[in-house]
Amino acid sequence: MNDSILAASDIRITFGDIEVVKGVSVDLQPGEFVSLVGKSGSGKTTLLALLSGLERPTSGQVTLCGQDIVTASEDELALFRRANIGFIFQSFQLIPTLSAWENVAVPLFPEKMAEEERRERATSLLRQMQMEHRLDQLPGTLSGGEKQRVAIARALINHPQIIFADEPTGNLDSQTGQAIMEILTTLHREQGLSILMVTHDLELSKSADRLLRMQDGALIP
Repeated sequence: MNDSILAASDIRITFGDIEVVKGVSVDLQPGEFVSLVGKSGSGKTTLLALLSGLERPTSGQVTLCGQDIVTASEDELALFRRANIGFIFQSFQLIPTLSAWENVAVPLFPEKMAEEERRERATSLLRQMQMEHRLDQLPGTLSGGEKQRVAIARALINHPQIIFADEPTGNLDSQTGQAIMEILTTLHREQGLSILMVTHDLELSKSADRLLRMQDGALIP
């Protein structure tokens, strides 16, 4: 556990009278790709939020990249996430009024950096995603697969230690979803990225090194 990039112990969260995550303990090693699988309503997206610092548990401990993220302040968490974590969401979460490259560069805006450098870094990642020809396009003109490629590039812009992916293929057809999975698998294999991915698709989960199953708010064998 001491060498884990992510270590959570007995984390729980309660909304009203309902305990949504029930005493989960989990660890992720550096460079490991783990899939978290479960049916809709099993609590897997809430667990991902707890493990990534987007939500605070009602009780339990979470250490991420050596940081206790349960006791950190909101400002500390915001800075920590920007420096260490990349997020990929099912709904892409792109800003509709910004171009593809500007969306990728959004995490760089708080930094003192010339626009040329921001554009160069974003362009390099979009080239890696085979999206260089769509640099100046708005999200509304992109296909679902293209939007997710932009979102993956954005997740990588600050050289994160770990990627949290919440149903990254959920809004895509099977062929496009498989292409996105190949991108994630390549990033894991070639760059040694740690990835925790939530999915309901058992077939896609086979790309991971390890599979965790969730049911009714708890991990099951």
